[in-house]
Amino acid sequence: MAVILITGGARSGKSRRAESRARSFPGQPIYIATAEALDAEMVERIARHRARRGGDWIEREVPLDLVAALAETDGGGARLVDCLTLWLSNLLHAGRDWSQDVARLAEALPRQHSPVIMVTNEVGLGIVPDNALARTFRDGAGLMNQTIAGVAEEVEFVVAGLPLKLK
Repeated sequence: MAVILITGGARSGKSRRAESRARSFPGQPIYIATAEALDAEMVERIARHRARRGGDWIEREVPLDLVAALAETDGGGARLVDCLTLWLSNLLHAGRDWSQDVARLAEALPRQHSPVIMVTNEVGLGIVPDNALARTFRDGAGLMNQTIAGVAEEVEFVVAGLPLKLK
């Protein structure tokens, strides 16, 4: 069993890298999408991701209950969670205690039998956001990434399509 965290900036190639890693394991890969198609831009973005991946994936749309989705899909192919930062955003907008959800995820990951590859954004390299919600998101993403990296067996940082192994 492997727990792999792949991080990087926007359009860094992290999703492609994660897809490649998920396909390297035996069995049919499972794509756990945290994004919701709430506007035309997201509908198009999701369609592009699906077209790129092809039809050989089992797809699950899971905006909030990530730990339950991992439990339900364990025992099959590798699971690709794309992405944790959208999941965090969903938790914040739903008014949930994101830190408890992240703690539950960190506790669940070592118990998984099938590989889990997670994509997340590195959002803390830019300027300090000018509003409280954006600062909460940035700080939460940083803490979430540290927590999940702590339980991951491997961590990669992707820049310009090139992976750098951190752990």
